[in-house]
Amino acid sequence: MSNDFPLYGLSEEHQAIREAVRAVAEAKIAPYAADVDEQARFPQEAADALVAVDFHAPHVPEEYGGAGADALATCLVIEEVARVDVSASLIPAVNKLGSLPVMIGGSPELKQKYLTKLAAGEGLFSYCLSEPDAGSDAASMKTRAVRDGDDWVLNGTKRWITNAGVSDYYTVLAVTDPDARTKGISAFVVEKSDEGVSFGAPEKKLGIKGSPTREVYLDQVRIPGDRIIGEEGKGFAYAMQTLDHTRVTIAAQAVGVAQGALDYALDYAKERQQFGKPISDFQGLQFLLADMGMKVEAARQMTYAAAGRSERGDQDLTFFGAAAKCFASDVAMEVATNAVQVLGGYGFTRDYPVERMMRDAKITQIYEGTNQVQRIVMARQLLAGVQSEL
Repeated sequence: MSNDFPLYGLSEEHQAIREAVRAVAEAKIAPYAADVDEQARFPQEAADALVAVDFHAPHVPEEYGGAGADALATCLVIEEVARVDVSASLIPAVNKLGSLPVMIGGSPELKQKYLTKLAAGEGLFSYCLSEPDAGSDAASMKTRAVRDGDDWVLNGTKRWITNAGVSDYYTVLAVTDPDARTKGISAFVVEKSDEGVSFGAPEKKLGIKGSPTREVYLDQVRIPGDRIIGEEGKGFAYAMQTLDHTRVTIAAQAVGVAQGALDYALDYAKERQQFGKPISDFQGLQFLLADMGMKVEAARQMTYAAAGRSERGDQDLTFFGAAAKCFASDVAMEVATNAVQVLGGYGFTRDYPVERMMRDAKITQIYEGTNQVQRIVMARQLLAGVQSEL
């Protein structure tokens, strides 16, 4: 096995990336996080700050004008932004999710056109897989793409689309051969400006309120033939391959929000006085904090190990991506909930950030495949013998 990625410590370069992102996140993203949540508005300040330092889509290769960040570096960006605002962390995360099918299967011309624009900050990139009746069962999608001369015409509805309406570019999965099941699904790039593209009202969500989630409507959307991603009928394969990689970024997001909640709980416990001393002096609370710290670090190590596999394209990435996403998101929910407990009544109010972190953490257990689906994925990999030792 390649040793390109240290499993038990960051390289100096990766540590420098973490420090740079943290500085930007604390100075230019954290101050707006509460207002973004309260107003349920897109975190434009975060978007501007990330574009200014090339952290909005760090995964884009240098040949297209991007930062050329590896999988671990991209996870560090997402983790550090999520530590202060999960909504803002969806900017780099979803840019990777939306554009990765283009990177995996797109023609050289398609890559040059869209990856260059993404790297330049000329638009966000969203991912349109789910539908009203096709969530976990994505293969049951009904959106159709039909050839018409040299063009394709798309019709259908996509649901739960992150950053919909804000993004300029969308990877859309659509059925091109209804009789071929997953081998009859193809992928396309649709632009927000294409005639026939419209959006539903923003969903009223429990958390990540700063990241708009809307339906995408495709009504006789005509696009040029060269906007198909890769080969006809390969779209579902590209989509599943994409998720193998991007589940690792959701794990990083979960680690970030868990770390943010732990950090706040630790600071509060050292300052809050009860019975004449800081509550951090009480063993019962110390045990709670110890478990929180232990689990965050376990989730981090699993996520970084999965990031190494993502970068190398290891055979066991499917298992590790699912495992990291599942474990880290469960940890995030537990740690954020316990952070609220540490703060007691104060934690239950919007005057303190841990209740927002708790609400934001929940989605990491759901999107890009629920944790029940992740367990199905892991079990299949284990039964097929596709797992290696560290």
